[in-house]
Amino acid sequence: MRESTLERRLVREVERIGGKAPKWVSPGNRGVPDRIVILPNGQTVYVEMKAPGKQLDPLQVRWAKILNRMGHRIYKIDSNESIDQFIAEVTR
Repeated sequence: MRESTLERRLVREVERIGGKAPKWVSPGNRGVPDRIVILPNGQTVYVEMKAPGKQLDPLQVRWAKILNRMGHRIYKIDSNESIDQFIAEVTR
């Protein structure tokens, strides 16, 4: 399965639960997560999309650590199962 296919499904599933998942482009800040997921009830989380089985690159790991230290949640999604798990977790 391709990363782009997973990304389209993530956006659809987030919109289905009333959220938005815009692409995050931050010139000069390579490695930021692919998507900012804005959810009902004031939740905002970050998602890094990867092809199945692919790992985060060093800049992505660095950004994940920065965001975590600041109290933000960041998810790596690389499968349909991880999309389902993500949706279940953010709708609890």
